[in-house]
Amino acid sequence: MKTKRAISLKTLTKSSAWDIQESDVFRLLEEAAKDADFKDNLRHYTDILKSAFEIETLTVDKPEIVSKYEDRGFKVGLVKVNENVTEKWAVKKRPILRVTDLSYENIHHVSARQLVEVLDRNFGGGWESLPQSIQDIIESGFDVSTTTLPTNRIHRPGGMYEKKTNDGFEVLEIPKGTWMEAIFVKAKPEVERPRMKFDQDMPNKRDDMDDDDFEDKDEDLPENDYKEREDEDDDDTIDDDKISEEIYRTQLDEDPVELSDDLNLEDEEGDENY
Repeated sequence: MKTKRAISLKTLTKSSAWDIQESDVFRLLEEAAKDADFKDNLRHYTDILKSAFEIETLTVDKPEIVSKYEDRGFKVGLVKVNENVTEKWAVKKRPILRVTDLSYENIHHVSARQLVEVLDRNFGGGWESLPQSIQDIIESGFDVSTTTLPTNRIHRPGGMYEKKTNDGFEVLEIPKGTWMEAIFVKAKPEVERPRMKFDQDMPNKRDDMDDDDFEDKDEDLPENDYKEREDEDDDDTIDDDKISEEIYRTQLDEDPVELSDDLNLEDEEGDENY
C-alpha cells in the first residue's frame, strides 16, 4: 500500500494545499519557523497557502475582533515570523460555491456530487453556456457528457440516463421548456505524474567518459583522408575570373564578327579617290 509523504511547507504546492485544513496551516507554520530560512521564504509559503485559504493578519488584537472572524468561519492563531515578531492570523479554507471558484489546482478535490451542486447554483443555459476555460478545468478532472431530450423521454428505460447513472455518473437536469438537458459527470482517477530526478537518477555522461573521448577524433584519420578533403574543397571552389574568361571565349567562338565585302570595297575605293 502506497503511503503519502508527510506534507511540510517546503513540499506544499497549490494543489496539495487543498488537502489540508486551517489547523494544519498553523501547525506547518510552527514547524517551519524552526528553520533558519523561514523568514526569507515566508512570502513564498503565504502565496501557496493563499491559493486555498483566505488569510488575514489581525492588526487589532481585541476579543471582539477575534470573535467576528471566528463567527465567519475563520480559525485564529499565532504565527511566529521571527525571533522578535509574532503575528495573529485568521485563516479560512476558500469555499467552492461558483464555477468561477474552480481551478486546475482544486478540481481534483471536488466530488462529483459537489460539482453538480456548484453547476446547479450557476446554471441556466446548460453546459454550452459555460465559458470554454471553465469547461476545460472541469473536464481535466471529470468525464462529462450531455444529452437533450423531450422531458417525457429523458428517463426512458435502457436510455442514456439509466446507463450513465448505473455507471456511477452524477447527473444534473436542466429544464428547457418541454425538453430536458442532462449533464453527466464522473470524477477521473488522478494520475500522479512521475518527476525526473536529474541529480540522482540520471547518470552524468560527462563524468563517465575519459578525457581522451573528448579529444579531436580527426587525429586518428590517415593522412590520405586529409588530402582527399583538400582536393574536394578545391574542386568545389568557384573561380570567378576563370568562369568569366571561359564565357568570353565561348561568345567569341560562337558569334564571330565578319566584315562584309561591301565595307572592304568602300574602304578600298575611298583610298583610291583620296
